[in-house]
Amino acid sequence: MRYVHKCFRALCCKGPPPPRPEYDLVCIGLSGSGKTSLLSQLCSESPENIVSTTGFSIKAVPFQNAILNVKELGGADNIRKYWSRYYQGSQGVIFVLDSASSEDDLETARNELHSALQHPQLCTLPFLILANHQDKPAARSVQEIKKYFELEPLARGKRWILKPCSLDDMEAVKDSFSLLINLLEERDFEPSRM
Repeated sequence: MRYVHKCFRALCCKGPPPPRPEYDLVCIGLSGSGKTSLLSQLCSESPENIVSTTGFSIKAVPFQNAILNVKELGGADNIRKYWSRYYQGSQGVIFVLDSASSEDDLETARNELHSALQHPQLCTLPFLILANHQDKPAARSVQEIKKYFELEPLARGKRWILKPCSLDDMEAVKDSFSLLINLLEERDFEPSRM
C-alpha cells in the first residue's frame, strides 16, 4: 500500500522542482587556452561556430544542482589589464590554462594566476584551475603545473581545485565543475563573520 501511495504522490502531487541556486563566476585565462570552447561545449553549443572572446561574454551553464552564470573575459594582452574591472560580484573563479603552451605563455599564465589569487575581490573565492589541452603531446602533467605555478604555497588556506582537462573528455570537465559547485555550496553554508 505504501508503494502505491508513494507512486501516486510522485505522479499527481508533484509541484514545480525547487529552484536551482545560481552562482556568478568569472572565467579568465590567456588567449588560446580554450575558455570559449570548454564553456560552449558545456552549454551544448555547436563547436563549428566558436569564436575567441575579444571582450567578454556571459553564459548560463546549467548543471543538475546549480546554474553557473559565467562571465568569460578575453585573454589577449590588451584586454588582461582590464580584467579586474569585471571581478566585482563574482562568487568563484575559473582559470583555464594551456598545459601544452610555450614556456613564455606558461610564465605569463602563472603571473596572471598569481595576480588573480591575490586580488582583493577574488582572494577569498573558490578557484577552479583547468589544465586544458591534456590531449596534446606537449601537455604538462597536473603535478608539473602545480609545482611550476607554486600553487601549494601561494594558495595555502584558499579553496582551489586543479584538474586536467580537454575537449575530448567533457565528463571530466563536468566533474571538475561539480567539485567547484560543491565549494560554492559549502561557502553558502558558512556562518558569516562579523
